[in-house]
Amino acid sequence: MIKKTTSRRAMIATALAVMALGSTAMAQLPDPGMIIDPERTAVLITDPQNDFLHPKGVAWGVVGKSVTENNTVENIESLFKAAKKNDLPVFISPHYYYPTDHGWKFEGALEALMHTIGMFDRKGALTTEGFEGSGADFLERYKPYINDGHTVVSNPHKVYGPETNDLVLQLRKRGIDKVILGGMSANLCTESHMRELIEQGFEVAVVSDATAAAIVDEGDGYQSAMTNFRFIANTVWTTEEAVQQINAAD
Repeated sequence: MIKKTTSRRAMIATALAVMALGSTAMAQLPDPGMIIDPERTAVLITDPQNDFLHPKGVAWGVVGKSVTENNTVENIESLFKAAKKNDLPVFISPHYYYPTDHGWKFEGALEALMHTIGMFDRKGALTTEGFEGSGADFLERYKPYINDGHTVVSNPHKVYGPETNDLVLQLRKRGIDKVILGGMSANLCTESHMRELIEQGFEVAVVSDATAAAIVDEGDGYQSAMTNFRFIANTVWTTEEAVQQINAAD
């Protein structure tokens, strides 16, 4: 009888210890980190375009507060500068809609909104007529980094993730398997790129203040993305931390 009682007490103690360890593990997620290898690492910026980042952009009314609070415009430029200074490859995954895209028969909520307000609209796939300075164009201050003849601009993605463009092909063809990710917008294109790249076997470090998102009555897209970045990405850095890591990489 004594042996049974002792055994039961031991089992209970073990179970409580396991529960305590599990609770601690859940409360303190690990940070796997990411080591930058200049031969295998690139900076990727999603949608660094006027409609998101310029006060006259069509989405500014809902993203402007988040962009301003995070100093997003300046932080994205800091990533560009650090990458170019250290000869780290830079990739852009833009978002464009052509007239034929407005013939889609069904859309998600944000797709419907973007099409309604003419976000990222271009006159056609084979022309740049009207592109310069439009909402689909890159922010003017980023053009020296993007138009330097070295930055890779992928085909446009059409919804949120890179499944519909050639970004992964362009990365793989250059031997890239580590990505430092920033851009717009946090819970849509940036998060979708992070998810797909993780699924494709890339390491991804998300730069938390080099992105921003819409804040509407139904939710704060930035806060939603921050939770998912922490849960899914290999690591989450601030711009300052990312720049330090880039500058220190051998």
